[in-house]
Amino acid sequence: MSNIEISELRASSTTCEMLSGLLIETVANGGSVSFMHPLQPEAAGAFWSNALAAATRGERMVMGAWDGERLVGTVTLLLDCPPNQPHRAEIAKLMTRLSHRRRGVAASLMQTAENLAVKRGRTLLVLDTATDGGASTLYERLGFTLAGEIPDYAFKPHGGLSGTRIYWKRIGEHVPTED
Repeated sequence: MSNIEISELRASSTTCEMLSGLLIETVANGGSVSFMHPLQPEAAGAFWSNALAAATRGERMVMGAWDGERLVGTVTLLLDCPPNQPHRAEIAKLMTRLSHRRRGVAASLMQTAENLAVKRGRTLLVLDTATDGGASTLYERLGFTLAGEIPDYAFKPHGGLSGTRIYWKRIGEHVPTED
């Protein structure tokens, strides 16, 4: 993975197009990332256009993993939490191209997201992943704790229901609870 570089993504038509291609590939190969197969390019483009606009407003951060000029992975750090939850952030849309899986790309994206959350004063990360074919092993290896599992939470991209596992991780200097 020595040639992979991670950077924050900014709104542009080229970035949106690359992210859309990655999303379409992920969904076509069974990735449970909120979309059904076949995912139309217009729907993928609309999602990323809105996500990048939210990033411009500071509501989230979209990170990209690059192998040269090719976008090979992404993760989103959701920062726009309710007023009573300014200490947490949520991980979303972790995706890696099939050609780059099992090469440390996802782990590097997750570490970058965690570091960025800490820099923004966040002390708790949460995420969810599909029970069937999700990234539970990765998240547990990275120190996330399973909070629980919800059965039949969402449809898989090619049909059929899958449960969802909810994870959390304390990061940075966590705020002590008041008794």
